[in-house]
This record gives sequence, structure tokens and C-alpha cells, in this order.
Amino acid sequence: MPPTSRFLSRTLTPPFRGFFLGRLVSLLGSAMNPVALALAVLDASGRPRDLGVVLAAQIVPHLALLLVGGAVADRYSRRAVLVAANLGAGITQGAVAAVLITGRYDLPLVAGLGLANGALDAFASPALRGIVPELVAPDDLQRANALLASARNATKILGPTVAALLVVGVGGGWAIAVDALSYLAAAGLLARLPASTVAVRRGHLFADIRDGWREFLGIPWVWIVTLSCGLINLVHLGAWQVLGPQLTSERGGEALWGVVLSVRAIGLLVTSVVMCRVTLRHPLRAGLATGAVGGLALVALGLHADVPVLLASALVSGMGFTALGIAWDTALQQHVPRDALSRVSSYSDLLSYVTMPVSQLLIGPVAARWGGAPVAFWCGIAFAVVALTPLAARSVRNLPAAAPT
Repeated sequence: MPPTSRFLSRTLTPPFRGFFLGRLVSLLGSAMNPVALALAVLDASGRPRDLGVVLAAQIVPHLALLLVGGAVADRYSRRAVLVAANLGAGITQGAVAAVLITGRYDLPLVAGLGLANGALDAFASPALRGIVPELVAPDDLQRANALLASARNATKILGPTVAALLVVGVGGGWAIAVDALSYLAAAGLLARLPASTVAVRRGHLFADIRDGWREFLGIPWVWIVTLSCGLINLVHLGAWQVLGPQLTSERGGEALWGVVLSVRAIGLLVTSVVMCRVTLRHPLRAGLATGAVGGLALVALGLHADVPVLLASALVSGMGFTALGIAWDTALQQHVPRDALSRVSSYSDLLSYVTMPVSQLLIGPVAARWGGAPVAFWCGIAFAVVALTPLAARSVRNLPAAAPT
């Protein structure tokens, strides 16, 4: 039996199979939501400002409650946390769908439901990373993460298209209703996970959060790579989201940006499939080295590259992003103690994500001062430098594939 077949037959059995199916269903719904929500809110309100408020309402509580979510995921059963979060998300998304379907759109109501949804996601994301080592053997973690990434990246390709068809055919509210059903279905599948996913219980919740900070600082390679990821988001996110559409439109019209995003998504999927087949001896080293090409598309935009070169750069950039993400998840799950994994992950995520809104706010004034193309070019170069810098630390460079036994 080929290595990949042996891995799949060993891994896609209970309990991981139920978890994988739950994630696949939830991810498909989540991939549909951005398109469905954007079109539905714009159609109901006619005001782009409303959409900005709704999107911000989801992000703010996610960042504000992420540390609490990590502590809860380490304190209680991660299975229970995930089931509760998915049930809650299904209810809140269902409420948004009902408001839009009935034509009773109200910005404070939709934004309030967005706040609840963002809060629930703050509890789900640390539990998701923490539960995987409970379901597969340590040697299979990289491939399990690659398999999950394959599902996530495939749904990124399929989800927006399905959502657009639903919006055109029956309306954005019904597309969001499908997302709500996907959360409820995922909750049912996750509820069947074994009770062995219960984590160690501790004292006070805020003491757990404080101890999580100590754990985070006590593992040098974790905070070194976290700082690198935060800087990557700072130099990349705003440039990609704001300058990307502008610069591609100048090259080949508005439709070209959609093609670039699709090609990049293919790169994400290809690498995740490849990493299901390949086991790396030093995944973090390989992930950072490969991830350095994640800014290549920005370099191509900055150099006014021809369309074929731009598309090839987008493909390679997507491949680099996926390699780094899978390597990072695997390193955390293999080396961070399980009873602290969700808290350490939540600190890492918070410090990585906090630079995202800063990047989005700064890129406009910076591009106005120095020009969009030069800023995109240097952001792409900075991406590579920041991604490679952690390799100067021995604890990062020599981290093996699995913790010593």
C-alpha cells in the first residue's frame, strides 16, 4: 500500500474521521459566508459603511476574547468547547439569515449578531488547534494538518462560487442560512468525538491566562516565530488587500484580481496536498524557508510584471503560505505541552493578528506618500526577510519533527 494510502487508512478512522468531516462541513459554510454576507448586507442597506461595521463587529470580539478562549480550551473538554461554539455560531448565523430573508434588516441587530459570532470564534480557534494531537499519533500530526489544510483550501475555491450562485438564485439570506446549517451539522459530528478529549482542570481562569503567558515566554522558538508572523501580517496584509486589487486592475482590468486570487488558492491547495505525502525532519525550518516566497506576488505587482508572471508569482506565494501554516501548527502541537497548547496558541494568534488592522490602516497613507507599486515591491521583499530571520535562532532552526521521548 502506498505511503499516502497507509496514512489515510490509519488516520481517517474514528475519532479523527468525525473531526475531519465536522471541519469539512463547517469550512464549506464558512467559505461561503464572506461573499454571501457582503452581497446581502450591501443589497439590504445600499451602504458600504454598513458592511465595514458588520465585518469589524466580528473581528473585535475575536481579538478581545482570544486569551480567554485559550484558557477555557485548556481548562475544559475541547470537544465540549467546539460543540458549544458551533451550536452558538449556527444560532447566530441563523438569526442573521432570518433577518435578511424577512427583509427586516437592521444594522445594530446584524452587527450585534456579528459580535456574538466573533466571540464564539475566539473560543473555537484555540480548541481546534489543541484537539488535533488528541486524535492522531504525534508522527501523523504534519499529515493530519496538511489534510485539514487541503479541506480548508479546497473550500476556499468552491465556497465563494457556491455562495455567489445562491445569492443570485435565492438571495444572500438563504446562502447565510446554509452556513448556519453547516455549523449545526458540524456540532453534531464533533459531539461524537470520544470523551478522552477532556483537558486538565485548574484553578482560577485568569490565573490560567497568566500562566499561559509564562508558558509562551518560556518557549523561545514560539515567541520568535510569533513576532515574525506579526511582522509578516504588518507588511503583507494591507498591501495585498488594498494595493493588490488596485495594481492588478491597472494591468488587466478588475476581473484580473479574481483570477489572481483563484490561482493563489490553487497554490494553497497544491502544497497542502503535497505535505500529506511528505514528512519533514525539521518542519519549522522548511516552513519558514518555503514561506519566504509568500510575498513574491507583491514583488511582481511592484515590478509591473506581465500577467503570466504575476499569475505564476501568485501560485508560488500561495504555496509558501500553506507550507508555513502547516509547519507552524505541527510544531506547536508536537512540542508545546498539551495542557498549555490552547493558551500558548491563543497568545501566538493574538500577537500575530493584532498587526492586521494596523497594516490595513497604514497602507493607504504610505502608498499615497511613496506610490503603490514601490510600496508593494518593498513589502514583498520585507516579507521574505522577516520570514527568514527566525532561522538565525538555533531553537527555531534545529527544532525536530517530534518532541524527544
